[in-house]
Order: sequence, then structure tokens, then C-alpha cells
Amino acid sequence: MKVGLFQYAPEQENIEKSIKKIERMLEFSSKDHDILVFPEMSLTGFTMNSTAFAENGQGECAKFFCNLARKTKKHVFAGLIEKNEEGVFNSLVHFDRNGMLCARYRKIHPFLEEKKHYNASNRILVTKADDARVGLSICYDLRFPELFRLYAKQRVDVIINIANWPIERIEHWRTLLQARAIENQCIMVGINRVGQDEKFTYNGNSAVFGPMGEELLCAPNQEKLFSVSLPLDDVPQVRESLPFLEDMKLI
Repeated sequence: MKVGLFQYAPEQENIEKSIKKIERMLEFSSKDHDILVFPEMSLTGFTMNSTAFAENGQGECAKFFCNLARKTKKHVFAGLIEKNEEGVFNSLVHFDRNGMLCARYRKIHPFLEEKKHYNASNRILVTKADDARVGLSICYDLRFPELFRLYAKQRVDVIINIANWPIERIEHWRTLLQARAIENQCIMVGINRVGQDEKFTYNGNSAVFGPMGEELLCAPNQEKLFSVSLPLDDVPQVRESLPFLEDMKLI
């Protein structure tokens, strides 16, 4: 299974310009992917103007990624701002190869000021991309290992984290992605953005780590669709040869 990590700088709070940018980049990028993954708040950038961009499931952002999945016949994982009767959420959605909405994960751990503008969920979410079981997470979630242990208990093959992770703490990003892969014996896919917004500078470093913690990809600071093949067969082999997950006692 080949994953495309779409590392780019969204146009802050400008959905139309972000869409045009994605379309231009995809036109000149490899088409050989099973999955496309986009950063957190994929079309708006990290914004606290949550109510202005919140969608009820039928908004501009959702329609764009739905149509992209249907047109390209790929699984698409992307971030958007969602609202329902429970509040406003920083969400990660999964559209399958036919453009059907398969999963909607809502961020469990809003970050600092984000708490004032977004509600927190309390539910993990596992979805399927072809034969791979995939757990979902967003940015700051990465700092809370108990979330990922719950995915390990469900024996997911892959965990995706979409992020707007600033350059000041980028070594934390890389280290935590690798740690989550090692401790849960799974493939960890982390997609980060580049560029700037009102408060932060971002330098990408989107990365993929295998179930033994081996680095499969680390993307430099540039706008590009990066590709990596996921060694899905390695996951059960590692878990069988080193059955560490069987010894979990506190979760």
C-alpha cells in the first residue's frame, strides 16, 4: 500500500485559494497512491475562528475531499472544522475510493487556546483503508500515549496523525511519532504542514515510521506530495516475534 503525504502551506482562512493550490500541486505529482493524507485543518490552516469555518458535513471542505477521493479513486484523509448539536470540533475525515464518508474522528485533546474555540471528543476511531485497520489522531493528541495504547489494544496496523506542528518543537514531533510506532508495534504516519500563520512557523518533517521504529520517510521543508510504501506485512510479524502487546496490564 502506497501513501501520499501532502505537505504544503494552506492559505490561511482562504479555502478557495487552498483548493486551487492543492489542485495545481496534484496535477504535477505522482498518481501512484492508494491513500492521500493532508495536514490538520487542511484548507483553512490552524484557525481559532472556528464558527466561521465550521461545517455540518455538507460544506465546501467536505465536498472538495469527497470529490477528490471519487475522482482519483483513492482513500483521502483530511482535516476540517465540523459542527453538530454537541459543538464545534477539529476533525479528521476519511473518504473511501468512491467518495463515501467512512470515518469522522474528532480531536480529543485541543491545544491551549484551542480549548476556547473547539469542543473535545472522548472517542477513538478505527477505520479501514482496503485491508489496513487505521487509527486516527490529530496533532496534540500525539503527546498522550494512553490514546495510542487503546488503538494498540484494537490491533490497528496504521495510525495517522495530521498536524500543524510548529518548528520550535519539531524534534518532539519526530521523537513522539517514532515512540508511538515502537511502543504499539504499528506503522505511524505523521503529516505536518509548512509555511507560516499568524503565530507559528512550520517546517514540515512529515514522517513515517515502521513497527520497529525504523524511519521510512522524513520529508524536508518543502511543499510536495511525498510517497512511501507501507510495510503492512511487517506489523503482524513483529507482533508475533515480539509479543509485547500481550503483556499490557494497566490498559
